[in-house]
Amino acid sequence: MKKTFVAIYFALSSFLFANGNHKIFKLGDFKLESGKTLPDARLSYVTHGKLNKKRDNLILVPSAYLGDHHGFDYLIKPGKALDPEKYFIVATDMFQNGLSSSPSNTGSPYNGPYFPLISIRDNVNAGYMLITEVFKVKKIKAVVGFSMGAQQAFQWAVSYPKFMEKIVGIAGSAVEYPHGKVRLEGFISAIKADSSFNNGNYNSPPEKGLRAGGTHWSSWGWSQEWFRKELYKEMGLKNIDEVINWFEEFVLTWDANNLIALARTWQNNNVGNTPGFSGNYEKALKSIKAEVLYMPSETDMYFHIDALRSEAKLIPKVNLKIIPSLWGHIAGAGFAVEDADFINNEIIQFFE
Repeated sequence: MKKTFVAIYFALSSFLFANGNHKIFKLGDFKLESGKTLPDARLSYVTHGKLNKKRDNLILVPSAYLGDHHGFDYLIKPGKALDPEKYFIVATDMFQNGLSSSPSNTGSPYNGPYFPLISIRDNVNAGYMLITEVFKVKKIKAVVGFSMGAQQAFQWAVSYPKFMEKIVGIAGSAVEYPHGKVRLEGFISAIKADSSFNNGNYNSPPEKGLRAGGTHWSSWGWSQEWFRKELYKEMGLKNIDEVINWFEEFVLTWDANNLIALARTWQNNNVGNTPGFSGNYEKALKSIKAEVLYMPSETDMYFHIDALRSEAKLIPKVNLKIIPSLWGHIAGAGFAVEDADFINNEIIQFFE
């Protein structure tokens, strides 16, 4: 049976953040793109390695949906693509994931369902403050992201075009297209259908809604062929009922309002909404100056390969490398050894 990283990345990720170098950057009263101000905003992050004397070896790794700053632990090892003996890795947590400012940890008037809408650009701007104010770095080596982390990576390249040398976007897009918005609305609706959700004012987790949300994700995370070939057995799961239960149990570890807020951020992602581009994402992508490694998963049902190929054609200095995997979207997280090796090797070559 092949080894996978599922136990590390999913089932345990929410419980492993207290590792000694976990820090909170206090952003103060942080003005959001919506015009609202998030009081006493906080950005959670961890670091690996050391900043060199030239201060030019920093790599930013933003988190993904249903993930935290442990998402790339499988690459943050000596000899791997994100070698902490070579690079200074800064792994950040998105707003709303429960570690940075989120519906679950923010007081009135922005507690729970009243938390303001966060944009991908808000996350990028907070990360920029962290890097420039805490680490005093004027230019970084790269931004590497998976899924919603890839959304942030592309946004970094548009918002701060001269700030990084390279961008790596894995199984994610610069724009959320209509079908993806509908898919996410289905997940949100599943949670809201639980009467105990109570419009987000629940006293205990809306378990039925969260389980329904887990069932939703279980049908989208992997490809159809992954199911047909029973590749779930490589995860130690015997049948599709165990696949569904596995995802349900994982979603139950999350706060419902946090999940919905993150999904809203995802739905509204569009690099074209960056100031100066008037909603034109094609113009925004054409403006990217950094070198880009664009790595879609061939069988991704979240971010369809055709849309990502189209985006890649718009980026001036792009290297399109498609992950040849049946693991669907989750291939981008390196769960299967073959996928992890492919991602690792491509990033190493790209950095060199």
